[in-house]
Amino acid sequence: MSTKMPNELEKLGLRDIKDLYYNLSYDELQAHEINNGECKISTSGTAMCDTGIFTGRSPKDKYFVDQEPSNKHIAWGDVNAKIDKKIYDELLDLTLTQLSGTNLYVTDVYAGASDASKRSVRFVTEIAWQAHFVKNMFIRPTEEELKTFSPEFTVYNACKTVDDKYKEHGLNSDVFVVFNVEDNIAIIGGTWYGGEMKKGIFSMMNYWLPLEGKLSMHCSANVGDDNDVCLFFGLSGTGKTTLSTDPKRALIGDDEHGWDEHGVFNFEGGCYAKVINLDEKSEPEIFGAIVKNALLENVVADDKGNVDYTDGSKTENTRVSYPIEHIENHKEDLQAGHPNNIIFLSADAFGVLPPVSKLTKEQAMYYFLSGYTAKVAGTERGITEPVATFSACFGEAFLPLHPTAYAKLLGEKIDKYGVNVYLVNTGWTGGPYGVGKRMSIKDTRACIDGILNGSINNAEFHTLPMFNLEIPKTLDGVKDNAVLNPRETWENKEEYDANLAKLAVMFQENFHRYDSNSGEFDFASAGPQV
Repeated sequence: MSTKMPNELEKLGLRDIKDLYYNLSYDELQAHEINNGECKISTSGTAMCDTGIFTGRSPKDKYFVDQEPSNKHIAWGDVNAKIDKKIYDELLDLTLTQLSGTNLYVTDVYAGASDASKRSVRFVTEIAWQAHFVKNMFIRPTEEELKTFSPEFTVYNACKTVDDKYKEHGLNSDVFVVFNVEDNIAIIGGTWYGGEMKKGIFSMMNYWLPLEGKLSMHCSANVGDDNDVCLFFGLSGTGKTTLSTDPKRALIGDDEHGWDEHGVFNFEGGCYAKVINLDEKSEPEIFGAIVKNALLENVVADDKGNVDYTDGSKTENTRVSYPIEHIENHKEDLQAGHPNNIIFLSADAFGVLPPVSKLTKEQAMYYFLSGYTAKVAGTERGITEPVATFSACFGEAFLPLHPTAYAKLLGEKIDKYGVNVYLVNTGWTGGPYGVGKRMSIKDTRACIDGILNGSINNAEFHTLPMFNLEIPKTLDGVKDNAVLNPRETWENKEEYDANLAKLAVMFQENFHRYDSNSGEFDFASAGPQV
């Protein structure tokens, strides 16, 4: 532990700091968490914290300061809201006032494993478990690197304060998460949720890298023994984490990556997994990672520290953060070469998409911009049948630039490196949700294996009507090849055709959002045609 004031921390006006805890070890952090009354310890030795009334991100309270030159690049709208510089200055003063005269935890980390693309980031907070979260989630510098560490971006987390003047400021609530691109600062107030720090830096990497011609991605990634790299894109519930965790392949990362001139690299040094209904048999890697140095959020445990993972009384979004070293089969340097394969995962609850199909570059850009999956009946009040969900680039909530900026980079890299791209449906077959059944994990694994070992390229293909997707007629490991053609799994073929057309129209209606992007991204012809 260092008592020296980290360089540049005093520049912003933090005053009368009491004890400064700089880059504490895991043992030191756990001692502080217990002594501060912030955490209890589970029977596995894992610290357990509660994040207060916020058990998830607060996306409507995220803002970017409206100033030049960043305001020329940011895609303003619901995802990226503007805040005036004068209001930001008031909130910055509120933040610094809260953090002054207190004990502070300062944690220095890297975002990005590639030396050519990484950013050095400093986090300042009053809460020990938040420093623990940061230490888990980002890349930890060596002791030698810390000696000369200079932050390129600083996050001031004043979660104990709120903006009482938010109505006067024209904001949505007393919570604020604000990014000042020009000053390389983010400030957080009113929410204790650790994921704001994680996704905040992801948003900034999504700003910085594409402007340098590098692709930032919301995906998982793994690599085989032959150094063949695969990327997995998919929204929640599509199997992104499960399918990229493969005992035959090393995990590069499970959530956030970049793709520069040297290849693919993880932004993070840890994993952040949901643990609601976690079962040791079905997810042994995650279960095994919940040991000392991991951090559990909002779980329910008895007085002895036995965690009940089935209890969602605090939130359904119970989570654990842990260093990636807790996953035995991981890529130690968190990076690899250029991808051989890209897989877009969709859980199609309409039951009409094939379990696997091969995409052209134009189709890849179309489905990337669409970012499709489906919510099933019963997941939310009022949902009685499947509902299509579209999130551009499979992570629209974290994209400061227009989605087409990322799609353009993806298309360029597919061309340059000869990448194969596939659409894999992990959803329903034989009918929609409630009638058909979920695609078997065995068949999905066979599709993934066929992609990874290249055997799918030896298959004979036919075309799915309306969507014009190329579907293999046979595939090794799939016992009943009829499952590869979704129409054959439906008892009522006319009903299948009607549902296929229904989903096609949903894709078309969603893609109209890109109609105004000159002619450069007129890829509607690569999508469904009704």
